[in-house]
Amino acid sequence: MQSTASLPVIGLDLAKSVFQLHIVDMQTGEIQRRQIKRAKLTEFFAKCQRSLVAMEACGTAHHWARVISSLGHQVKLLPAQHVKAF
Repeated sequence: MQSTASLPVIGLDLAKSVFQLHIVDMQTGEIQRRQIKRAKLTEFFAKCQRSLVAMEACGTAHHWARVISSLGHQVKLLPAQHVKAF
């Protein structure tokens, strides 16, 4: 199992129909922002390389954490008081 320090980091902002992804390139520190619809989220993570996915703990976060974890990614749920607007 890889340590979390060497995994690419993806921040996931959950919403009703369009989610916001923030993908961090570990070599350059560059951040890509991407919108993705609910129906395509599982497909995106199935094609994506193994990574650390961080999201705010909310009502649907546990569902998405189970789905994303089943695809081989590591998921971290962050308490709301530790999450700031990006």
